Amino acid sequence: MAKILVLNGPNLNLLGRREPDLYGYRTLSEIMEELDRFAGACGHEFAWLQENSEGVLVEAIHKASADSVDYIIFNPAGYTHTSVALRDAMMAVQIPFIEVHLTPVAAREPFRQVSYFSDIALGVITGFRGESYMLALQAIINTIDP
Repeated sequence: MAKILVLNGPNLNLLGRREPDLYGYRTLSEIMEELDRFAGACGHEFAWLQENSEGVLVEAIHKASADSVDYIIFNPAGYTHTSVALRDAMMAVQIPFIEVHLTPVAAREPFRQVSYFSDIALGVITGFRGESYMLALQAIINTIDP
């Protein structure tokens, strides 16, 4: 059994209402409930957090290490392009993670095409709206149980 944590950055609490043509109509809670059911059915422990504050996300990453989390699915959202602090936290704890984005960031504004995390992630999944999380979870489970 692995401990899997999903960390969600700023504004993802608005999923379902925020630009649904880009992000979809499902809420973050709906997406996370689906992941929780799937992880549990596969015999893994699942937890998630959404936070708008960079400092709280840094603390959550530190806590993940103290709690022996095995894998992280991380959607840094707007912090993807700005947060050296979150990158440093991920590097410090050395928990394998997959970077996730709901939209195809390579097809968006130039500033969104720069990630402070992609080069240290196990992989990056973008462009599948809420399904991006499930693809990341499936990739982790496939790594654990090949």
